[in-house]
Amino acid sequence: MKTNEKTYEVLNDLIQINNDRIEGYERAAKETANEDADLRSLFLSMASESRRYVSELTQYVSMAGKDPADGTTASGKIYRVWMDVKATFSGKGRKAILASCEYGEDAAQKAYDEALKSDAELPTEIRQVITDQKSSLRKSHDQIKRMRDTQPA
Repeated sequence: MKTNEKTYEVLNDLIQINNDRIEGYERAAKETANEDADLRSLFLSMASESRRYVSELTQYVSMAGKDPADGTTASGKIYRVWMDVKATFSGKGRKAILASCEYGEDAAQKAYDEALKSDAELPTEIRQVITDQKSSLRKSHDQIKRMRDTQPA
């Protein structure tokens, strides 16, 4: 599988973005009120989804003998978005929490779009993995949006 350094940068960026998402949803689940067990379950499911994606992406980086990213995007825009999501959980209602999560999901979609549009030489197999993950993340986004839209103002 022929790849270049930009390929690994793209993969590591997506690993970090998913790590951000894991951290955001785990904190959200922990801080969700007891009466919002449905949200807690959803947030834990979404964190688990991103763990799977990190594992898939890490596999490609490791197969090439490179070091996969293991942190979050501490200086990146996505990280700030998820920090905002986590900050929302102090005494806010379901609609505000879900709106913040949707914003984080929008940021993840943008990151995947940028990865697919980058000038990195993405082999077909890797491009397909990224495309599949993006599609699944889109479904998660839409689920959050639907839930947000059903909440009273």
